[in-house]
Formats: sequence, structure tokens, C-alpha cells
Amino acid sequence: MKRITSLSLFLFVFTVFTPLSAEKLWIQNGNRWLYGVLSRPDNAEKRQPVVIISHGFNGTHHSGLAYSKPLNRLGYQVYAFDFACGSTNSRSDNNTMNMSIRDEESDLLAVIRHFRKQTDVDPRRIIVIGESQGGLVAALTAAEHPKEISRLILVYPAFCIPDNWNAQYPQLENVPDTTRLWNVPLGRRFFQEIRQLPSMKSIGKYRRPVLIIHGDADPIVPVDYSRQAFQFYKKAKLHVIPNAGHGFRPKEFEESLEAIRQFLQE
Repeated sequence: MKRITSLSLFLFVFTVFTPLSAEKLWIQNGNRWLYGVLSRPDNAEKRQPVVIISHGFNGTHHSGLAYSKPLNRLGYQVYAFDFACGSTNSRSDNNTMNMSIRDEESDLLAVIRHFRKQTDVDPRRIIVIGESQGGLVAALTAAEHPKEISRLILVYPAFCIPDNWNAQYPQLENVPDTTRLWNVPLGRRFFQEIRQLPSMKSIGKYRRPVLIIHGDADPIVPVDYSRQAFQFYKKAKLHVIPNAGHGFRPKEFEESLEAIRQFLQE
């Protein structure tokens, strides 16, 4: 659900945070191929931890690149990728009529399992950062596969998606063949699956450390959803950024990075 991107933030990200060296990496998930960019830290540690970025609605790997340089400096590999059908600009597959929360869970799990097999990755230290819809996807994936993710970071996670769309389409027969959200076309399957998602309470099956970051002026995903989610996790921290919306401005992003640094170093 992330759509707020300003020119100033774009320039800030690409001048301050984009890694100097990175490589393209395609990862297979069944008959789907996922495009992403992998950056590595400059250290001699044989097995390194990895952070995987799960982007938001109609986002791409570009939003995840903002995390690369800061986390590389902490010794983490960072992989930002495009969900198949997750965006009209996705290099994996840009047919958003086939967008699916469940398919995005499958894509994220395929990426996690790819890195668990790499000889230069510590499989005990795989972290997922999920933004907006990608936060919902990350939370559901962690709940269903808790042993495969060591730490979970949710940035304005869109736990509101089921409530929003079930209110919009109270009955399945109300769902049209095509729905446009911010000019992005979505098919019926997206809304059919939402009706079958587990309740928010199910995210508590993940009992490892969780950090939730949210702005208290978010007009798209109310911060109360994160406050509610915080109650279901056993080891959670909630960092609320005053006056921040859905998509952080440079100083707000810096604050979120500092919260992430502290969380990862605990």
C-alpha cells in the first residue's frame, strides 16, 4: 500500500543510502523468477547475516535499496527484490491482475530458503523487513514459518488490508472482475484470498524478536493497527514516529534506521 514518494526522498536515498556495489540476483520460486539486488558488507566474516526487504503495494526493490548501505556497514548482506505481480513496474512480473498476498508469502519464503542454503550466509541470522503490504506478508510468513526468520521488522505494516476491503466488498459477489487502486488494476483473486486470511491474532505464533515502526499521522494505515499487533507478539517493540505518515521523510527514515540498528544490535 505504499505510494508516497517525493523527489527529495528519492534523491536522499540514492545519494546517501544506495550501495556503491551491488549485484543483480534472480531467485526461482517454482515457475516464477524473482528479480532482486544483493549488496554485501566489506568484511571477512565467512558467514554473514542477511536482511531481506519485502516491499509494499505497487513498490519494487528500489524502496529496499535505502536499507542497503546502512545495514552493509553493520555487517549484513541486504537483498531487495520485486514480488511477482506485486507492481506495475515489477521486473519479476508486472501483471498486477494476478497480485496475491498468498503468492507474495510464497515468494518471500522462496527467497528466505535460497539464502539459508548459501555458504556465505548464517542461516541462524535471517532478518526480514516488511513495509506496508509487505509488512503484512512478512508477518504472515513469519507466523507460518517461525524457525526460518530470526528477527522481524515491520514498517507501517498494512494489517488494515482485510478490514478495508471486506468493508468495501461485504459479499464475495460484490467483487468486480477488476478493481483499480491508485490506478493499479487488481483481479478478483486478491479480494477472495483476503477473506480467507487468518485473523491478526495469528501473527503471535511468531515468538522471536519483532520491531514495529509506524508514524502516528499515517493516513493510509492507522497506527492503532500496529498498536494492536504489538499486543500479540511475545517479544515486540513498538517505535512510533511523531507526525510521520505512510512513507517516511528523510529525517523520519533516519530515525527508523536508528531504531533498526539498536534492535539488531541487542
